[in-house]
Amino acid sequence: MFENYKVYKTDFAGRPLVVETGKMAQLANGECLVRYGETVVHVAATASAKPRDGIDFFPLSVDFEEKLYSVGRIPGSYLKREGRPTDHAILTSRMIDRPIRPLFPKDMRNDVSVVCTVMSVDHDCQPEIAAMVGTSVALSISDIPWDGPISGASVGYVDGEFVVNPTSEQRKNSKMAVTVVSTADRIAMIEAGADEIPDDVMYNGIMAGHKANQAMVQFINSIKEEIGKPKFSYPSNEPDEEMLEAVKDFALEDVRLALDTDDKNVRDERLQPIYEKVHEKFDPIYPEQGAKIDECMYKTQKYVVRRWLLDEQKRVDGRKMDEIRPLAAEVGILPRVHGSGMFTRGQTQVLTVATLGSMSDEQTFDSISEQETKRYIHQYNMPSYSVGETRPSRGPGRREIGHGALAERALLPVIPSVDEFPYTLRLVSEVLSSNGSTSQASICGSTLALMDAGVPIKAPVAGISCGLITEGERWMTMVDIQGVEDFFGDMDFKVAGTHAGITAIQMDLKIHGLTPDMVREALYKTHKARDYIIDDVMLKAIAEPRKELSKYAPKMLSTVIPVEKIREVIGSGGKVIQKICAECEVKVDVEEDGHVFVSGIDMDNCKRAMGIIDTIVNDPEPGSFYNGKVTRLMDFGAFVEIAPGKEGLVHISQLDVKRVEKVADVVNVGDEVMVKVLNIDEKGRLNLSRRAALIEVDGMVPENDPEPRPFRRPAPRHDDHGRSGGRPNYGKPRQSK
Repeated sequence: MFENYKVYKTDFAGRPLVVETGKMAQLANGECLVRYGETVVHVAATASAKPRDGIDFFPLSVDFEEKLYSVGRIPGSYLKREGRPTDHAILTSRMIDRPIRPLFPKDMRNDVSVVCTVMSVDHDCQPEIAAMVGTSVALSISDIPWDGPISGASVGYVDGEFVVNPTSEQRKNSKMAVTVVSTADRIAMIEAGADEIPDDVMYNGIMAGHKANQAMVQFINSIKEEIGKPKFSYPSNEPDEEMLEAVKDFALEDVRLALDTDDKNVRDERLQPIYEKVHEKFDPIYPEQGAKIDECMYKTQKYVVRRWLLDEQKRVDGRKMDEIRPLAAEVGILPRVHGSGMFTRGQTQVLTVATLGSMSDEQTFDSISEQETKRYIHQYNMPSYSVGETRPSRGPGRREIGHGALAERALLPVIPSVDEFPYTLRLVSEVLSSNGSTSQASICGSTLALMDAGVPIKAPVAGISCGLITEGERWMTMVDIQGVEDFFGDMDFKVAGTHAGITAIQMDLKIHGLTPDMVREALYKTHKARDYIIDDVMLKAIAEPRKELSKYAPKMLSTVIPVEKIREVIGSGGKVIQKICAECEVKVDVEEDGHVFVSGIDMDNCKRAMGIIDTIVNDPEPGSFYNGKVTRLMDFGAFVEIAPGKEGLVHISQLDVKRVEKVADVVNVGDEVMVKVLNIDEKGRLNLSRRAALIEVDGMVPENDPEPRPFRRPAPRHDDHGRSGGRPNYGKPRQSK
């Protein structure tokens, strides 16, 4: 039945990798099932038969679909089925999209769709890597025009050694997580998160991943040579040479004058009438080819920018190759938030706001990954006005989710641990103006906002981008690319880090790949630039994290209690913990491992709640003082609860500094009093003293009255059969028969 069914086997980083094709999804242009260990991902690639009309871009879509059955889970939603893709799925889709997109013909307008369905997950064999390999196989053997194959590998750094495709346990102990995608000879994509890794270690890690990819590229090529289909032809959207030369000759000088400014608004204003003139002249000559005329204008602008850079070492705004645009940093802009920072680089401006919350505010996940919660969250918004456009907001797109994740990854290594700073942190970056590298500006803004909020980060983090222009064997890089250089250039190499090392990388390319020398130079230039940004701009705005939190931020205390005591703190049906929250006006979070977090606006209330919890967990020690509440009055004294479930007797002789004739003359039920623990008797009962607390804490002087009566608990009464009970029945009249 499956006469085209084929199976290909190899090893990848010491684990078996199997590619099956010809059995499933036989209507797709190309498909395969990849088994990596016990991870199974199916990939299908399809293309439309005809190009899409009226567009000036290649319409590619990549979807990484996480199925919760792959990890044996049922979705937690009301519908009990997967809904919108998770952030992790979107980030993986983008990671696959970026290296494959430049390998499609730039003039093709046929829709192409790649769907990676995760069917089984072995956490030691990452499904992202299996999906990357599967995408390369499916496109390579399909009839879709594509100049692959590629391969992707994950690189960790464990105990000073590079590990390719690390296991789950190795990833937990790794100092970096780098995904490297390669063609047969070049590096096509880098995505990295690292714990302040030095440039040379990062470079060597990238090269380790690049080397590991070469064997896999050869493996995929062997499959392509055996069963690959001939590539279909398509109508090119490329303008013919005659049209291109005519438009270039007509508009070249005007375009040069229009682009020669550091102001994006001025540039756009200058270009608008040039477009109108070009269409007025060439629309009659080339009827119904307006999109191709616009393509000629794009190529003319690209020609000008690239010739300036390659031949004259000139940038459109007059900067030198390693010169950064004017920078500015401010903090404390918004008075009622917990922390805020605004970072401006040229016409790119980002305002980041920090919010501190309790540990129960952690983000929870319903996905195939091992991560269940996240306490540091960064989100990025880029409204239309930031680029001078008019369109309604419809929530974050994939680009915004990707940029937010990049900034989150960049700051994560410097965020203090839960034990050091028991807060959930949410940062939101609002892009106010965009002219290149807003994601890197959001990293700088996040550092400022965190320091303004009083978060004791380990070191300030800055981000900067590096661009690239290539022509044959010639190439050159430039630091801090603005929008026009990104648009017409070949690379956007974003690097974030501290003085000590790199914390995040994201590389976007429009060409087939980078050489090792290009990677090395980009790392060197971005390190030099971020050092300047940190020292000369950010630390001058705020030299160190504020010593105190905002008065509007919740105050937080934490402790660790024995796991067996958790039930006592929570109480039956949550009664104890609810009582603590209500009486102290705080929020209490108790985790399964015994961590307890108390948060509230007033620190005194937090301390009081923590004291109650400590009293519940630990037996009171003689000599310690407690604020308690009177629960019962007896002729011989008052019972005071110092914590839920912990009550002691204040004998009448210990109620005041003077002689007391009647208990009700001094205290009533519900009164809050401070007491001192005198002792704990052989039955574990607490003997308390208000008198000692008044003398030792409040400084009251006892009256010159006779010595207080000796403190003795009344003897237990006996029942009619001569048996004595455990705890005496204080104050209750005997029932008459």
